[in-house]
Amino acid sequence: MDDDPLITADGPITAPRAGDVVKRHRLSTRLWHWINVVAVVILLMSGLSIFNAHPRLYWGEYGANADAPWLQIGGEGDRGFLQIGDARIATTGALGRWTDENGRTSTRAFPSWATIPGYYSLALGRLWHFFFAWVLVIGGLAYWLTSFLNRHVQRDLAPSRAELAPRHLWHEIKQHARLRFPGGAAALRYNILQKLSYLLVLFVLLPLIVLTGLTMSPNMDAAWPWLLDMFGGRQSARSIHFIAAWLLVGFVIVHVVMVALAGPVNELRSMITGRFRLPGEREEAPAQ
Repeated sequence: MDDDPLITADGPITAPRAGDVVKRHRLSTRLWHWINVVAVVILLMSGLSIFNAHPRLYWGEYGANADAPWLQIGGEGDRGFLQIGDARIATTGALGRWTDENGRTSTRAFPSWATIPGYYSLALGRLWHFFFAWVLVIGGLAYWLTSFLNRHVQRDLAPSRAELAPRHLWHEIKQHARLRFPGGAAALRYNILQKLSYLLVLFVLLPLIVLTGLTMSPNMDAAWPWLLDMFGGRQSARSIHFIAAWLLVGFVIVHVVMVALAGPVNELRSMITGRFRLPGEREEAPAQ
């Protein structure tokens, strides 16, 4: 509620308690978060549209219809399939062979509702993808810069040696598995699982997606030939790009689930207005 008392470091209460409303996220963090939501969704859907042009993945420099892919999504007869190596999974109705909104059967890898545009157009898919790739890159670089300058990374995300201890890690994993989330002022701090996952996304997955995306560009390969050496060829870069993108999707799914379990209204409010109501305190279980 807008009439809730807002507790800040400059306010009369220096030790916020359960039930207090505090300032949690900076404006820059909130803007970056929601821009990323839009960018990642459009990048994924336009990327699937691009993938539909050649729904096979290879390792190395080269890959064409005559070469054996390590992953393939397609249709054979009246069946759709996902094949990884020698293992084939039937996906009729979902991948490889599906029915569109007009009742027509399609053998594209991903259905039209999952792609941008909602029909097959490699040129338009690339335009959408490249534009929002720049949105992601420029926003990411700005966030990196501000996060280091205001010491957000060093203060809030860098794990301590005690947090990395196997005993502490196992304790946090058990607490999350039991849905025991921190309360009171402790809810304002990232736990070690959050820190590691955010660091993985910010400094591994996102840079990997950007660099492998650049490696698939012939112009960038001419300008930066070291990219091909780094990833072992354009087809390997395409495979790594695909894998990293789906790992990012996995992170997003887990993130959304955890937000829903922790209290979606309170969590969403904190990412829209920056105001967060501290949840009730819980009794800490001793580390095992």
